[in-house]
This record gives sequence, structure tokens and C-alpha cells, in this order.
Amino acid sequence: MTKLFQWTALFLLLITSCQAQDKTTNLLRNKIEQIVSDKNAVVGVSIIGNNGKDTLSLHGDRRFPMQSVFKFHIALAVLSEIDKGKLSLNQKIVIGKSEFLPEDFWSPLRDENPNGGTFTIEKLIQYSVAHSDNSACDILINLIGTPKTVENYIRQSGIPDIQITFNEKDMQAKWENMFQNWTTPKAASETLLYFYENKNNLLSKSSYDFFWRTNRETTTGKNRIKGQLPEGTIVAHKTGSSGTNKETGITAAVNNIGIVFLPNGEYFIISVFVSESKESFDTNEKIIADIAKATYDFYTAMRK
Repeated sequence: MTKLFQWTALFLLLITSCQAQDKTTNLLRNKIEQIVSDKNAVVGVSIIGNNGKDTLSLHGDRRFPMQSVFKFHIALAVLSEIDKGKLSLNQKIVIGKSEFLPEDFWSPLRDENPNGGTFTIEKLIQYSVAHSDNSACDILINLIGTPKTVENYIRQSGIPDIQITFNEKDMQAKWENMFQNWTTPKAASETLLYFYENKNNLLSKSSYDFFWRTNRETTTGKNRIKGQLPEGTIVAHKTGSSGTNKETGITAAVNNIGIVFLPNGEYFIISVFVSESKESFDTNEKIIADIAKATYDFYTAMRK
């Protein structure tokens, strides 16, 4: 009887603990729902915090167009090939002027080297991820195969809810093409978690260190996850954006996924996708910033 009593008490304690935890995270959920309640947009959110004990999502299983968020996944697939010895970070790639995407595509690498040049794979990854360079992105895809090569790698790593059909050039050829490159908020956060915790040694130490350093150096999206966080907060993140459809006035994608590091050394994972929006671009970015700030405040308050 004594042993049965002990097991029953432990079971009740676990249930009580889970209920208290759910009640606490519901405070954050309510705040996020309040932030998006008056916005003419569909907002997908996934948050993992408290050392993985907390999970929260809004439209977490809905498919959202990634836009440039997929450059995060492309870099991972390229680094996997490097770890297999098929490529190397210091390997030099000759890129002719004609291999750059046209001027209507965002490409700092092209703008700085209008006549082409020779670049290491390390530099191509840095430009693709940290500066969201479209030319570097497509060159990296070509190095390892096709967009489906990237999709297959991420799926094989344990993330099934993703589809990558087009490179940047083809994705931007038609409005509807972007919807063939999708993931869910939950899958985006799981990808961040898997590769940050390096489950099953997905990356070598050198590739791991380089990858996360590059994400911490991201220059795009200053008004998104980082927008309202205290100055100096470390965020490793990737952005993605679509234009606004001139016929419908709808913006299909203003996205940001990343890891936010707290002053006590802990972190939380956050993925926010703003879609089907009739709000202004600034408002779309502010939605992400407001959610990130609410989450930051929630987890810093928990530790006081």
C-alpha cells in the first residue's frame, strides 16, 4: 500500500505541475492573442521556452509561405554536404556576371561585384543567411542539387512539415509559386530546436559553430524579433518577406524565426509568420516585434 500511495502522490504532483505550467503559459498566449486580435492578417506563432518544457502555438500546424526563411534550411543542407567531405567552406566558386540574378532581385553580393568574381562557400552562406542574398542562395542550391535536395535533407533530419519546390528565381517568377515553399510555425521552431541542440549530431562542431555565428550576424529584420528587445540582446534568426499583391493588396509573408538569448543564459525559440495581411509593412513587422517582446518579458519575469 505504501508503494501504491507513493506512486499515486507522484502522479498527482506531476498533473498539478503540468496544470500550473499550462496556466502560466496561457498568460502569454492571451497576450499574443490580444496583440493579433485587431489585425487584418493571419498570424502563425510557435514558441518553445523554459528549457523545452513550454510549448505554445497559434495556427501552429498551418502552412505558411517561407520566402527567404528557406535560406536557413539551404545553409544547413550545404553544411551537411561539407560534413560529408563533398564540399568545404574554403572551397572557391567562380561566378560569372551572368550567373547573378537580375537587378530586381535583392543581392548585395552582385551589387558589390557587378562583373562576377571568385567566392568561398563560406562567404556565399554568410551572404545568403546573414544578408538574405538571393544570388548566393540559388548558387548554393545548385551546388548540392535542387530545391528538393534541401527539402529531403530537412525531412530526413526529422522535420516532415516542410516543402521546398522553387529556388529564389523561380519562386519570384509567379505570385502563386511562393506558396509551394512552405512550412508550419511548429516545424520551424522544431528545426531551430533540433539544430541548436544538435540532436543526433546533425552538424559537426565546426559547421555548428559557423552556422549559428552566421545567424547571430543577420542584418535583416531589425524591426521584427529584435525590434523591441533590450539593446544588446543576442538573437540568432532568419527573416523572409514577400511583396504586396497589387491586385488584392495582400501581403503574403512577413516572417521571422529565431532563438532569443536571455540575460541569465537561457533562451527561447520563436517562429512568427504573418500572412494574408492587409496591414502595412510596418504593422506586419510590429506584430512580430510585439510578440517577441511579450515572450521576452514573460520569460525574464519568470526568472525573477
